[in-house]
Amino acid sequence: MLRLTWVQPEDLLGHELRQAAQDGREPKAVAARWRAAGGPEAPARAGASPEPASRYLRLLAEDLLAELAELPSSLADAEPTDLAAIKALCPNWPTVSGTSVTVVHATPAGSGTTTPTASGATAPTESGATTSAVPRLPAPDPDRLEAAWLGRAVGCLLGKPVEKLPLDGIRRLARATGNWPLTTWFTARGVPDDLAARYPWNRRSAATSLAENIDGMPEDDDLDYPLLNLLLLQRHGKGFTTADVARLWLDELPAGRAFTAERVAYRNLLLGIEPPRTARHRNPFREWIGALIRADVHGWTNPGDPAAAAEQAHRDATLTHTANGVHAAMFAAAVIAAATSGAHDVHACLATGLTVVPPGSRLARAVRHAIELAAVHEDFDTVVDELHAAHSATYHWVHAVPNTALIAAALTHANGDFTGSVCRAVSGGWDTDSNGATAGSVAGALAGSPAALPERWTAPLKNRLATSIGDFDGSGFDALARLTHREASRR
Repeated sequence: MLRLTWVQPEDLLGHELRQAAQDGREPKAVAARWRAAGGPEAPARAGASPEPASRYLRLLAEDLLAELAELPSSLADAEPTDLAAIKALCPNWPTVSGTSVTVVHATPAGSGTTTPTASGATAPTESGATTSAVPRLPAPDPDRLEAAWLGRAVGCLLGKPVEKLPLDGIRRLARATGNWPLTTWFTARGVPDDLAARYPWNRRSAATSLAENIDGMPEDDDLDYPLLNLLLLQRHGKGFTTADVARLWLDELPAGRAFTAERVAYRNLLLGIEPPRTARHRNPFREWIGALIRADVHGWTNPGDPAAAAEQAHRDATLTHTANGVHAAMFAAAVIAAATSGAHDVHACLATGLTVVPPGSRLARAVRHAIELAAVHEDFDTVVDELHAAHSATYHWVHAVPNTALIAAALTHANGDFTGSVCRAVSGGWDTDSNGATAGSVAGALAGSPAALPERWTAPLKNRLATSIGDFDGSGFDALARLTHREASRR
């Protein structure tokens, strides 16, 4: 039996009920009708329930999805999707002046960090915030781009074998092999049989991502999307539209390589639905992490210009996401743009990312909380436990809010160190490969060159990436860095 994941109405309905409760709609009446009819809860970790629903339940789910879509949201004003509305809520949106971008931001409470200007000094404002002048670069150093590509791949690969596992399972598997706190690749060697049976490795990834099996970088959507966005810029330049993103996907992205919000949006395109409605129509995953994992190229190609990076990420993200899903992509793009400039430390980069996120949004509040936790707790396990206590009961493990918060906490706690950042991001659970990838991209860019990354991380990749996107299969990260540098240099 073929059960196509992430698109069956009876599976979407449970997720949409949860999404409605989170984004300020009132779904109780709809939920009662669904449960009275015998409708199931959303699959907890998988993309489809084990058995198909009856025809009656499927038709009911379709009707209820439409009804939920019409409910008003009490959070819409604080968490807009429209770019102009987002910018109107961001008092410290980065401003361009000559060859630099000025960012105004407050030092995170309790962090003990400051945000330096380009000269290394802090510049207080009347509000108690600081200003940072980040140089806008015509293009980043190709070595820095290669380190960022490698960092993304390393972090993704580290997280692949434990994706979907609960936090306790990740910790037990690593401890069983003497790898806790996490410092290197996961391995099945030395794991007791009963523990391996209780917490099985991700079945799709174990054969390619455990230490004993790594032979180059295997395909993963966390690398496929940067490749797609590289193609996007090659074909359309930085002025691309959301419709350009949609056409590129239909041309180059195999449908089976898209998941959650991306798969629903892809289906919507095939139904004749146009952006931005593709992000909303029967898409309960529109605030999940998918848009964030597509943001890197927008940051890499706008070094020192977080506003431009965030605006590119917005045009990309609105094909599939709304509100916090879009904000997470903009945050990541701005952080990466600041990191790729080489002008600031990780704390200033994260603060820059917050300037493009509505400050009253759930995402901004979660990120600020995570940064504060990471600044005051010496033990990162304590930080992770606090984050899980705050978010796990509310959000799915792929939702953008907890995962973005965890990325920010990992980077803060590790002070931007490469190994510390990727290992902390993965050790925190939730969407392990995506979190490791984004943390690795930021930390790799901050490191500045492939030589600055430990060889135990980069050597197993063999400068080789597998993918089904375009003609990139087998590409080296040095070649991808050169192509990215070319697009960063285009005006």
